[in-house]
Amino acid sequence: MHAQITYFRGPRSPQQVAAAEFAGHERVLPAVQALGRRFRGYRLLGADGTEIVISLADREEDLLDMQKAIFATTLLPGEDPALLTGPDSVELFPVVEVFDVEGGQSS
Repeated sequence: MHAQITYFRGPRSPQQVAAAEFAGHERVLPAVQALGRRFRGYRLLGADGTEIVISLADREEDLLDMQKAIFATTLLPGEDPALLTGPDSVELFPVVEVFDVEGGQSS
């Protein structure tokens, strides 16, 4: 398993956050789904608009293909490029351990 950590550092305005959310749901997610592979994602949002997206995939190659698919998309009608800054950084890591804890017990 491999992880990609994508950082969009704040502060970001509510308009920037809304634009990123729209792009994520309407443009980015369909491009990733079209790859036909299994991904899991977590979107974290701080009070200042900082956003961290954690993407998990079986192989590093899948994450690299995901990046290519996302960057190959074109803006949808109504998307404002001034509100959609690219990520501040993107990092790839192998997942070396997974923890699940429920009721004080780990599995």
